[in-house]
Order: sequence, then structure tokens, then C-alpha cells
Amino acid sequence: MPREVFDENWKFLPRDEMLTYEEIITLLDSFVKLGLKKVRITGGEPLIRRDLDKLINLISSTYPKIEIALTTNGSLLTRHSKILKESGLDRITISLDALENKLFQEMNDTKIHVSKVLNGIDSAIDAGFKNIKINCVVKKGTNENQILPLIEYFKNKNVILRFIEFMDVGNTNNWNLNQVMTKKEILSLINSKFEFTHIGRNKKSDVAEQWIEKHSSQKIEVISSISEPFCSNCTRARISSDGKLYTCLFGFIGYDLKKILRENKDVMSEIKRIWEGRDDRFSEIRTEFITKPKKIEMSYIGG
Repeated sequence: MPREVFDENWKFLPRDEMLTYEEIITLLDSFVKLGLKKVRITGGEPLIRRDLDKLINLISSTYPKIEIALTTNGSLLTRHSKILKESGLDRITISLDALENKLFQEMNDTKIHVSKVLNGIDSAIDAGFKNIKINCVVKKGTNENQILPLIEYFKNKNVILRFIEFMDVGNTNNWNLNQVMTKKEILSLINSKFEFTHIGRNKKSDVAEQWIEKHSSQKIEVISSISEPFCSNCTRARISSDGKLYTCLFGFIGYDLKKILRENKDVMSEIKRIWEGRDDRFSEIRTEFITKPKKIEMSYIGG
């Protein structure tokens, strides 16, 4: 979370303004009836939410056919991997922008040592998770020198490395188009040493394309929302911890589902109305939004 925004004077939400786990299940009930297939728990850092394993267990036991995923910075995984697996979590995605500790700490504005994240990844593997992905945001001039070492480090660990073009999410990451290393540039660097061939997307709505290495069968993915936007295929909705629905990662406006829920009104009809009326194409027409209101921070609605 941006330190310049969330400093020691920041007043966090009172607990009663946050959705309870029971309210999350009630909202999910409407989404499931409208066709929801997958739930991702994200943040900020979701593992600081108390008793998160109980929410996962609630979702898993209430909707056994729903796939449950978690995105985390990995720093607390060593402590939580086993109980997350036992609670019904299916997938874990861990953010890791560098293997070199100083660079890792600079990019994430943290004092956490990168070894803590690497140990967390190993703990998730040991806990039996089969669908582990590692997210690396590539920022040109900063960490492109980490791409090849990351591939080498994870080639025998049975995880999928995912390289993400540096995106203009929120308002505090000082995004500049000149700092974007495109999919084409990322792959060119990778194939200067390896031989990855294109597989593509498993589903049309997947945000990432996949490649496989000819000799090792290692898989990687690339998310190219800057150089090759895929807005028209997006099927993702996001709900903040205080119950607002966002129809785009780059959203400006949240729709207050918590208010409707606590007033015992028809949540499902409201969700349907919002979703059918959406027209989110930020990645395709981003230059038109230069003078628009501030975008919502990723630390508020997750990746």
C-alpha cells in the first residue's frame, strides 16, 4: 500500500463499515446465481485479515463448485499455507518483482527480506498447492534484469511465472509509458536464452497468454494490458472490503452493494443492472482519461 498515502496518520475503516464474512457469502449467493465460477481473495494483503481461513472454508463449504484463489505478497505464507490448503483454497498467486533483495525492497517499499517470500512460496508447494503462479511486474529500466534469473530459479519448482506489463493502476505508482516493457520486448529477452513457444489463452476471458519451453516444459505467462488490451473479453468484477462493486481494475466509481444489502433490498437485480450497463474500455482508450477523476488504488480493490 502506498506509504505516502497510508502513513501513520491514516484512519482506517471502523470494523462495522467492512463487510462481514456472512455478508460476503450473501453477496456471493447473488453472483453465483448470475454465473460466477471463481472467487479471488486479494488486497492490499489479504493474509492480515483475521481468520481468513474461516472465510475460505465458508465459501468452499457453501459453494463447493466455485474455484477459490488468493493473491498475496507471500510474506505471511509460511505461517498460513497449510491451514489455507485445509480450508479449501485452490490456487495461490504470489507477487515477486525481483530475486535481488535490495531491488525487491525498493520496488515494494518494504523492509521484508525477499527470502521470506521465497520461503513462503516453498511452503505453499510443500502444503500441496498445484496451481501456484508468481506475478512479476516488469518495469523498464528497473527490474528487467530479473526476468532470466526468475525463470532459472523457478524452472524446477512446478510453478508458473507470470510477467506483467507495468500498468497505470491507481494514482501513486508514477506510471510512465516509457517504463513499460512490452510483451514483445519481454519475450525477445527471454528467448535470447530459452526457447519458449506460444500456447495462448486457455479461455477467451483469461488475462494471460501462456508459453512453454521446448526443452524443459516450463510454462510462463505474459499479461499485456498496455500493448495489447483485452477489455472486450474481461469477465471480472471486484468488490472492496467496504462493499463497493467495481467493474474495472482502472475504475473511477464504485457501486455501494453494502448499503443495498443492509437495507434488505434486491442485491442480485442491482448487480445485474450494473454489469449489463458497464462499458469499461480503459486500457483501449486510456488517453481519454487524463483529465478524469482519480482512479481507485489497486491496494483498495486488488489486482
